[in-house]
Amino acid sequence: MSEKVESIRNIALVSHGGAGKTSLAEAMLFDAGVINRIGRIEDGNTALDFEPEEVKRTSSISTGFHQLSWKKHGISLIDTPGDQNFFSDTKTCLQAADAALVVIDAVDGIKVQTEQGWEFLDEFGLPRAILINKLDRERADFARTFAEIKEMFAPKPIILQLPIGAESGFKGVVDLISQKAYLYGPDGKAKAADIPAEMKEEAAAERETLIENIAEADDALVERYLEGETLSEEDLRNALRKGTIARTFVPVLCGSATANIGIDQLMDFVVGSLPSPADRRPKTGKDPATGAEIERAPDPAAPFSALVVKTITDPYAGRLTIFRVFSGTLAGDGSFYNSKKEIRERYSQLLVILGKEQKPAGGAGPGSIVAVAKLKETGTGDTLCDEAAKILFTPVEPIPTLISYALSAKNKGDEDKIFTSLTRLLEEDGSLRIERLAETKEIILHGQGQIHIETTIDRLKRKFNVEVQLNIPKVPYRETIKKKVRVQGRHKKQTGGHGQFGDCWVQFEPQPRSKGFEYVDAIVGGSIPRQYIPAVEKGIVESAQRGVLAGFPCVDFKATVDDGSYHAVDSSEMAFKIAGSLAFRKAAEQADPVLLEPVMKVTVIAPDEFMGDIMGDLNSRRGRVLGMENAGKNQVINAYVPMSEFQTYAPDLRSMTGGRGIYRMEFSHYDEVPSHIAQKIIEAAAKAKE
Repeated sequence: MSEKVESIRNIALVSHGGAGKTSLAEAMLFDAGVINRIGRIEDGNTALDFEPEEVKRTSSISTGFHQLSWKKHGISLIDTPGDQNFFSDTKTCLQAADAALVVIDAVDGIKVQTEQGWEFLDEFGLPRAILINKLDRERADFARTFAEIKEMFAPKPIILQLPIGAESGFKGVVDLISQKAYLYGPDGKAKAADIPAEMKEEAAAERETLIENIAEADDALVERYLEGETLSEEDLRNALRKGTIARTFVPVLCGSATANIGIDQLMDFVVGSLPSPADRRPKTGKDPATGAEIERAPDPAAPFSALVVKTITDPYAGRLTIFRVFSGTLAGDGSFYNSKKEIRERYSQLLVILGKEQKPAGGAGPGSIVAVAKLKETGTGDTLCDEAAKILFTPVEPIPTLISYALSAKNKGDEDKIFTSLTRLLEEDGSLRIERLAETKEIILHGQGQIHIETTIDRLKRKFNVEVQLNIPKVPYRETIKKKVRVQGRHKKQTGGHGQFGDCWVQFEPQPRSKGFEYVDAIVGGSIPRQYIPAVEKGIVESAQRGVLAGFPCVDFKATVDDGSYHAVDSSEMAFKIAGSLAFRKAAEQADPVLLEPVMKVTVIAPDEFMGDIMGDLNSRRGRVLGMENAGKNQVINAYVPMSEFQTYAPDLRSMTGGRGIYRMEFSHYDEVPSHIAQKIIEAAAKAKE
């Protein structure tokens, strides 16, 4: 069975890429005796970044899981990606955490990805602490970094430790609560010592500030403090834990993951001050039958409930489903109910995830993060529960995709494999989206950014031996008519024996945008026999699919067949179908045909200082700004922009805003293409046919 709930710590590591999350996990695993040496990201030998694509890019592209024991506590590490391209995975896997360690680079400071990660933590209401990392590096500055943290983040950050030495001279930390110094040798082992004489004054002042901040978490403690009573170390640590869990403040610690300085002290803080699952509020879900709200407390005796946070697919080993247990217990083998899919799933073995390896688990209780292999239907975001006590948890919404590419096979015969292989990858990465467009005959892959797409293509090749090329998707233009005309479609052919004869008069007129095609039978007196009237419609519809300007489907028009003639012997369905097709071609040429383009509804969110550049850029893309509104420290712009002008927006927005801007878009409507642009599209289509 798993540890007692009170002794479990599920900790997410959050930061921008390169701040040292994975290195921190390495140092923690080493100090806990899980690994016998600290791996280096540059060498591609860390316990958590093991996928070939991660080794190649020297950064996390997928959340990694590992476990360690520290002072009779079980710590589950959730190492999340710090690159915006993979933030959907970060957000999804944060659902498994009870708290977070936010890693900030003492050289580079806070980057936009850290701000976004912080917003995710706010969304989930997760208590957190900050590690100012890389204090042994050149240009590292603790004071500058803390000032930046203080300015950027809430709740209030409070200094728990001070660094001893700077840059290459960084050699230890001062714990302001115990008033002890910890000095580290090359082996990462700490020796307790007195606070260096030159730091005593600074340490005393910072300790007073710390005590004032910590006391705020406990009213009784505030009174004792104001009355001049000396607070004990136990008092302070109890209040520190209480205030951290309540998110009254955010403790700030310091260290160097690669040099293994301060990491053991950080782990002491994790077990002493960060919450167990028992300290968190019950998990809220809904009754699948009634929609009524239900809570599940982190109680081993409660009905079993869990949420799937990640799926890993392997073409050989099959699917690995990772989930966080919120209530109840689970045996080492057995079955559970999937309340989203409404099916029961069996599993043969419960597993604990240790980086790229797994080991059997005898059971799981509240707070456990475990996995099972080869489930048939269960995917990320599904709720697992006791069938007798059904509950449905609401998973996080995936972050909207920002960039799209059309895929074509590099090797003949791989066309069919592309879609099926990508579908398998979607089980693993819910932030991807694929669709097959009938009108352009393309497979479109939607992702979070260029790196996300490129990484997916690498994985497609490695896992399924499918190589593809990336192309800019074709724009699904349309055609329509602007004028009302009445034309004759007449088909007559004599080839010996039975001939072919079909004759129809059809009135064509434009319809309001998005009204589609309408066919009206206005034949009176039997000028066209009833059985041939549908054939006229069929001919019009088929011919309309090929348009008359550039080969795009013609839409939003009405066709009324009102007269015609027939031959008792030579008329047939085929003859009238051809007549309908001829009528459309003739009418479309006479009815002032125009080209239509898809227009997207776009929402751009960015800090105020970038609004001028963004507005100018949207105007250059033929955008029509609908309005602007405040959203905290950001501004939100809503606009209509033609799809053709927006296909390369993601990298452009990132460049304009230093990565601080995000956007969403969805299809809105079709609108007429300006004549000078339409002419170029028509000419290009004609050239492609040559």
